[in-house]
Amino acid sequence: MQHYLNSSEYIDWKHPLVTTKARELAEGYVSNELIAKNCFEFVRDTIKHSWDYRMNPVTIKASEVLIHGTGYCYAKSHLLAALLRANSIPTGLCYQRLTIETKGPPYCLHGLNAIYLKHYGWYRVDARGNKQGVAAEFCPPREKLAFPIVDAQERDFHEIWSEPLPEVIRTLAQYETVDLVFKNLPDIEVVPIKICSYRESLEYSRQA
Repeated sequence: MQHYLNSSEYIDWKHPLVTTKARELAEGYVSNELIAKNCFEFVRDTIKHSWDYRMNPVTIKASEVLIHGTGYCYAKSHLLAALLRANSIPTGLCYQRLTIETKGPPYCLHGLNAIYLKHYGWYRVDARGNKQGVAAEFCPPREKLAFPIVDAQERDFHEIWSEPLPEVIRTLAQYETVDLVFKNLPDIEVVPIKICSYRESLEYSRQA
């Protein structure tokens, strides 16, 4: 669990501004669940999604997101993780693979968070920012994310990462404007899963 509490290059919760904001968001709340909800709503509602608002600069580190008040979903998830880790609440990073349009290619990764809550275990939230057609909420144990999986090539990855994926960092570091990031959103290849018949699996077992 310590991995989900660490301060690091991108989830830099020991930065003085992040620590101060985390303490401010926790003030007056007696439970980790309420602190988590307040931090989530702060990032969701106060930090502007870079593409929704066409707002530069491109941010990566949690402290940068807080300073500039903007970030892509990935960067916003870094800030939420930092604020919660600063309050000793284990928090990880999660990803989905979503279509950029309404259906079909191209696809891209989408960043969100998993928070460890004492009464529920790991609980996923999406602080990318609500808008028309997007209504993510903090309402454990029910999960209410920003985007459902609707396309055959989309994926809901259930891994909980302690650090951002290299593909995400590479994209955010390489491109200097939100427009260039949008034209080069990170993606990963999805390997199709073959469903074998009983006969095929039996033959495979015999060969093995």
